Amino acid sequence: MEKRKESLMSGDYNLDTLLLREGLRVKESFDIIERHITVSKKDACLFYIDGFVKDGEMLKIMQYLISLKEIGTAGELEKILPYVEVERTSDKRKIIHSVLSGQTALIAESFKGEAILLDLRTYPARTTSEPESDRVMQGARDGFVETLVTNTALIRRRIRDSRLTIEHFDLGGSSGTDVAVCYMKGIAEEETLTDIRKKLTRVRPKTLTLGTQSLAETLIRRGWCNPFPKIRTTERPDTAAAQLLEGSIIVICDTSPLAMILPTSIFDYLEETGDFYFPPITGTYLRAVRVIILLLSVVITPLWYLAIEYYSILPEGLRFIVPENPGAIPILLQLLLAEVAIDGLKIASMNTPDILSNSLSVVGALILGDFAVEVGWLCGDVILYMAFVAIANFAQQNHELGYAFKFMRIITLILVALLGIWGFVLGIAFFIISVASNTTLGGKHKYLYPLFPFNLRDMLRLIIRWKKSDFEQVENE
Repeated sequence: MEKRKESLMSGDYNLDTLLLREGLRVKESFDIIERHITVSKKDACLFYIDGFVKDGEMLKIMQYLISLKEIGTAGELEKILPYVEVERTSDKRKIIHSVLSGQTALIAESFKGEAILLDLRTYPARTTSEPESDRVMQGARDGFVETLVTNTALIRRRIRDSRLTIEHFDLGGSSGTDVAVCYMKGIAEEETLTDIRKKLTRVRPKTLTLGTQSLAETLIRRGWCNPFPKIRTTERPDTAAAQLLEGSIIVICDTSPLAMILPTSIFDYLEETGDFYFPPITGTYLRAVRVIILLLSVVITPLWYLAIEYYSILPEGLRFIVPENPGAIPILLQLLLAEVAIDGLKIASMNTPDILSNSLSVVGALILGDFAVEVGWLCGDVILYMAFVAIANFAQQNHELGYAFKFMRIITLILVALLGIWGFVLGIAFFIISVASNTTLGGKHKYLYPLFPFNLRDMLRLIIRWKKSDFEQVENE
């Protein structure tokens, strides 16, 4: 009760102005503005952050206030103030937090310890262009941005249903980041929704400056030894809308263009937005190709190395896969060096200006390809298999999953080198155990759902691209 009283405004205009000035540290920060005006012969003051305020709306509000014959109390002004988002409060901490979030606080002599909060804010934001990491040949070209309200509006534009609910949470301690939980009432699993609410209410992270990544690590504790992703993300509003209609829960974090899709299973990564913009047979084919390529990327180099080790028992028709000139460096070391070299090229490509990116790709291909083979460090077969692996990593859009498959491939390869056939068996077993033991957030839906617990209908939906649209599904339900 005492803490509640301490957080309230005093009721004295001069003292309240001083408290807000000190709380916002106006004198130390040049961009926090304290603007004094006179309204009907009484003092009033506006607190706001320069760069977060819509200049046109602020000018109209100030003109309206100055034209008033009588300002009255905060409650009276709240009813007649011509703006869409107006709130009255006497909580000093809330006023300071709201101003730091971009809102404008108005206090006056006649308000008796209350303030009016005006949501005049506008954030610096880029346009809703198509995400670079999740493109489609057909379909919408807009994508999420770093502004929460824009992202929720993109979802609302696609789902005009009163069952669509968007709840707000304030997290992050110093960062005070806004988080939105989106779900379809009556379709989303209530157990999962309750679990998410509890975690968002109880967690007290120091900051969420990294947006979705910081929030994901707060919701689910990550084990360092399991590289598989625990939460699926998307930058596409159409994907988020489709998942909502199927019963998923979307968590959006301000300052991040990524939306988290909950609950998550390993099979969800087999689906991509582009599958649904093609006819069912084409979408099913593309999904099958993606799955086959991903699974082959785990076993192709270990199986090839196993074939080299057991060359003597290979059928005559398969002996062509064993290189005649294996190179100066052992095959195992060549494969491991190529794995590292591919990641080195990725990092270099990310840090290379666009104007030089083509030059980097040409130089990297020459150095790691032709020159390495001519010098004798690598054999051509290694380049071939690692080229397939590199392509397979880009066959799906989640890079975290790609690195998880990479680590499983390297572990299996090392085990094959140490234990032969039994090493390959152990590597595949370790791969399966890593997937099965991965933890995620989401009630009864485990990471292997719908395989475990088994759900035939959902499993068929993952394997086969259904013709029926998501909107028809919801209507029938």
